[in-house]
Amino acid sequence: MFEGPVQRVVDELSRLPGVGRKTAQRLAFHLLAVDEVDARRLAEAIVQLREQVRPCRRCFNMTGGDECAICLDPRRDPHVVCVVERPQDIPVVERTQEFRGRYHVLGGAISPINGVGPDQLRFAELKDRVADEQITELIAATNPTMEGDATAMYLAREFKPLGVRVTRLASGLPVGGDLDYADELTLGRALAGRMEL
Repeated sequence: MFEGPVQRVVDELSRLPGVGRKTAQRLAFHLLAVDEVDARRLAEAIVQLREQVRPCRRCFNMTGGDECAICLDPRRDPHVVCVVERPQDIPVVERTQEFRGRYHVLGGAISPINGVGPDQLRFAELKDRVADEQITELIAATNPTMEGDATAMYLAREFKPLGVRVTRLASGLPVGGDLDYADELTLGRALAGRMEL
């Protein structure tokens, strides 16, 4: 245990995801060792993050304005929407440089065990967008987990009757992987999602 402010910083840092006590201690002592200007810059950045960043009113991505840069970009296809669980998923899709539509952040995945049903997610807002923006395709980019699969199935069940094409990201073998290292579930998904050459 450390005294006063040092222990307080260690306690607060160790509450962050993926940061254990030892890492929190190293970070706290690093903050003591750096120039005061650097430590204040970090503190100000955290305060600005909390004060200025909020969900985009259209897609619920994080932004500093009313709408995020992706929603405001006129070059993006407004009729194709990639549905993700969290704002952190958007940069992952963007790095592929393959998707030129817009996004919708649900705020999680359906998980009855954890008490998360469709009403706790942003499906109602997505229905409004489909009606208002003439969306023709929804891409379910939820995680390949039981919860992600349940969310994708719910998406299809709710939006296909509205005449919206609902697709799911393919899942399967990684590029450069060997078949003998693939588990049965991954190989099964690769077979189910196979494409014609």
